[in-house]
Amino acid sequence: MANHPSAEKRNRQRVVRTERNRSAASALRTSIKKARAAVAGGDAAKAKSSVASAEKALAKAASKGVIHSRTASRTTSRIARALAKTAKA
Repeated sequence: MANHPSAEKRNRQRVVRTERNRSAASALRTSIKKARAAVAGGDAAKAKSSVASAEKALAKAASKGVIHSRTASRTTSRIARALAKTAKA
């Protein structure tokens, strides 16, 4: 339990940030799942647009500090590789 005013404020800030990050991370996971499903589905146009939106969401989450920048880069790379692989076939 916080005993000092500054510690109480930090606790309030933590609660707000945690809720914001939880919401952003959940939306990010949803967009990644949609992109992966679209790539697996085979519809090239839908897959390309969903991958682009997932890449944008990953970049935004990394810039906001919701996820680490290398995690965003790795996930973006994997989704892009999967899209390229289906485009070749």
